[in-house]
Amino acid sequence: MKFSAVAAISNRRSVRTFDGNNLRDSDLKALEDFIKEPLNPFGTPVNFRILDPEKYSLSSPVISGESLYLAAKVKREENYELGFGYSFEHACLYACSLGIGTVMLASTLSRDRFETAMEVKEDEILPVASPLGYPASRMSFKERLMRQAIKADRRQPFSSICFDGSFSTLLNEDQAGVFKEALKLAILSPSAVNKQPFRAVVDGNTVHFFEYRTLNSDERIDIQKVDMGIFLCHFDLCMKEKGNIGSFYRDEVSIETPEHVIYTISFKI
Repeated sequence: MKFSAVAAISNRRSVRTFDGNNLRDSDLKALEDFIKEPLNPFGTPVNFRILDPEKYSLSSPVISGESLYLAAKVKREENYELGFGYSFEHACLYACSLGIGTVMLASTLSRDRFETAMEVKEDEILPVASPLGYPASRMSFKERLMRQAIKADRRQPFSSICFDGSFSTLLNEDQAGVFKEALKLAILSPSAVNKQPFRAVVDGNTVHFFEYRTLNSDERIDIQKVDMGIFLCHFDLCMKEKGNIGSFYRDEVSIETPEHVIYTISFKI
């Protein structure tokens, strides 16, 4: 089930208006097979299911015309938000390669019903879920308003996200070397209300990743750490597709950080 992550990332957008048609059997089977053994570089087990909204009375006030829902749960353990974000975005990108629309939903879910449908246990959490369906030919008025409100089509400039050696030196694309394309595609990552909390410091053959905390986390989950997992998914899949193999690791990083910026993980080629 190989697919071009670079193409999927380039083509993907968050979809909230669907055409109301059921998924084709071949597309549904392909997605079901893909999520059976979701992988992420953090070794986080993520349990996926595809849910029938009528059977479980699932809905979201910001969605219309969906056919099914993709949901997943994860145990609260080390790096679980990163692993979950990586795996869920990987599944969404694969869905995109099949022509299936997705959008990650957190605060606008009928959460109790999703958790019941997923049989979420006390030590587990369901961070997000996504509707599944084929995008409608036109966005609803509600969706257009939402996208305008969060500036969904805008991303921060490369040099606002990426830095050279320290946070005091901006990095332009031409200085990023082997990491250039992967970082450019990572910046396209979706994030909660498009806050784009990801930061990267390139240091030779290593990139150090940081979370810029702009949203308050609740007692259940730091949703921006899930956003970081999505960012790392884009970065890692692009690096692999271009033949640049590396690995993630955590270390003591002696980089002075601005206020509200927290070290997450590093990647070395």
